[in-house]
Amino acid sequence: MSLHILLAFWAVSIALAATPGADWAYVISAGIRSQAAVIPAVFGLFLGYLAITCLVAGGIGALVASVPLAITILTFAGAAYLIKLGISLLRHPPLPKEGDDQETGTRRWITKGFAISGLNPKALLFFLAFLAQFTTLAGAWPVFLQIAVLGTIHIVNCVMIYPAVGFGARSVLRERPMASRITGYASRTIMIALGCLLLAERLMKISSSGM
Repeated sequence: MSLHILLAFWAVSIALAATPGADWAYVISAGIRSQAAVIPAVFGLFLGYLAITCLVAGGIGALVASVPLAITILTFAGAAYLIKLGISLLRHPPLPKEGDDQETGTRRWITKGFAISGLNPKALLFFLAFLAQFTTLAGAWPVFLQIAVLGTIHIVNCVMIYPAVGFGARSVLRERPMASRITGYASRTIMIALGCLLLAERLMKISSSGM
């Protein structure tokens, strides 16, 4: 792969990782809850994206994407989890309190992060479509290796940016209870809204295809 292709991909990937979405909402909630929760939350997201990269590089991602039922099941599972997690966090807001730094719940934050990124059908389709644009059959590297490298670059960018988002939320909002509540509710509402949009979009496709 040429250096200019890698640099172009890196620049686009940075811009995408810096765009707020479900990942941001999750790490902000983790940051508000506890400083010690940020790294496990990001690590969970990392594992989810790593799994998707392996699926796409191995060709399984394209196979899944070609089966409408598989995408429908994945979409419903991912959307349902986002909605469930958003509602759960709305019912039990992770507001910062004294002693929170000792309450990590490491495994729980990792598992939730993995589910958010790994069960996201948009992430799978994004990796399939986006990474493929920067690969070439004429390259010295096989396509699966090119995809693996590009996926790794994107994951590294996310891992660089997401902790800053989580720790930034913690430091900025800890001494501002009202701003913390507003930001927390906003991030959880984003999760629920994204889940609903995923469901609505998939249901529209099913309806239009007559399935």
